[in-house]
Amino acid sequence: MSGFRARYGASPLHLLLVLCSFALTGYAGIRLLDGDQPWMVVVWFVGAVLLHDLVLLPLYTLTDRAAQTVLGRPPDPAAQGDDNPPMRGWINYVRVPVFLSGLLLLTYFPLILGQVEIFTAYTGLPDDVFLGRWLLISAALFGLSALLLLVRMWSSRPTRRAPEPNRESTPGMESDEPDEPD
Repeated sequence: MSGFRARYGASPLHLLLVLCSFALTGYAGIRLLDGDQPWMVVVWFVGAVLLHDLVLLPLYTLTDRAAQTVLGRPPDPAAQGDDNPPMRGWINYVRVPVFLSGLLLLTYFPLILGQVEIFTAYTGLPDDVFLGRWLLISAALFGLSALLLLVRMWSSRPTRRAPEPNRESTPGMESDEPDEPD
């Protein structure tokens, strides 16, 4: 088993899961391309890749850099002393709720923005509650993230230790050093 791990770099379970994911992806690809217009799937996929790489990636990279500039960069670890330990990874407490909120918006934007008029007719559900629910979920994500950041900051703060007593000035304690003759 250790020889397999040394050659492959991970456990056999990892290899099995990777092969299963490739099989599932291949099956989904075959089913998608089996339709009436398989070239439309390829056009959609290429368009999605180009939209992501040419528009969205620079946009959220610029947004991330702006957030780091506005919120301040983490301090240089070399400039830290014992009294002020470095706080790394704080930007992730902003990135994760923004990502999840944006993903929900991207997935449900027609419903959130009220662009689907026949939704109520098909489901019997009201179509005017999605904006409020998305805002509530986003607020909960940011609140939970802020709470986790506070817990992390609280747990990583330095503990104050009582100063050790000076052995020479403490009365009644004998020194390890031999007394010098007068």
